[in-house]
Amino acid sequence: MGQPAIDVANSVPRFQPWRWVLSAVLLVIGVQLAYFLVTNPNFGWDVVWEYLFFPTVLNGLWMSVLLAVIAMVAGTLLGVVLATAQLSDFGPARWASRLYIGIFRAVPPLVQLIFWFNLGFLVPNIGIGIPFGPELVSWPTNSVITPLSAAIIGLSLHEGAYMSEIIRSGITSVDQGQRDAAKAAGFTPWQTFTRIIMPQAMRVILPPFGNQFIATLKGTSLVSVIAMTDLLFSVQTIADRTYQVIPMLLVACIWYLVAVSVLTFFQKKLERRYGRGYDAMKTPAGKLKFLGLGGGI
Repeated sequence: MGQPAIDVANSVPRFQPWRWVLSAVLLVIGVQLAYFLVTNPNFGWDVVWEYLFFPTVLNGLWMSVLLAVIAMVAGTLLGVVLATAQLSDFGPARWASRLYIGIFRAVPPLVQLIFWFNLGFLVPNIGIGIPFGPELVSWPTNSVITPLSAAIIGLSLHEGAYMSEIIRSGITSVDQGQRDAAKAAGFTPWQTFTRIIMPQAMRVILPPFGNQFIATLKGTSLVSVIAMTDLLFSVQTIADRTYQVIPMLLVACIWYLVAVSVLTFFQKKLERRYGRGYDAMKTPAGKLKFLGLGGGI
């Protein structure tokens, strides 16, 4: 007698009691945390709602977002140059790029911000002139290096080092055969880079780029040490006046959470857009279509 046929459609998942236990533990922790947040009067939720849309807070939020955008745009442009220099066969450019990345990744961003803000102690005047010759025009450093310019310079140079590594990893992820095919098709190096390499590299670049953007947005809180009116500095100013430290920190946390959630949403949208072709290849239908065996009648 043969074995009875087994129909996988009638199979049922195996009972796993540890999942129920873990779910119950997480539920208890979540309920207890929610009860603590709601019932503890020291959080001062009435103060939080009062200052959540306060003009000073919203101006600080806008400044934080603006600083993050400027730093990422400038850092990305600088990162492209540094990544290209690292991948070139020109030794001095490659060595200079690696030296820059090594220095700016090693020095903490807070130290960089303080250094640029106090640049006037090192260089009293910033001028334009002939190298090792006379200056044609100069300005007092303290009039040029304001808290805003120091924040932009410090954050942009810091981001440039990290974006260089992100972009380099994306470029090197593209197979060499793609470059050879573009060269055989008569593409110029610029056309190969912009039309062949970068569109494919974006799938690898976007996830760490989005994470770096989020880290930069949160890192703008460091500019409060140089009296830059970002979100953290704005809530600290109000807290110094009202002595409501915890509620004002909660205001900052809420706005950082909102901003990061919005950035995460758009990051996922971009990742899906640039990963459409790659993700489709993972499915059997996508593989058949790639081989020319799929499609309708």
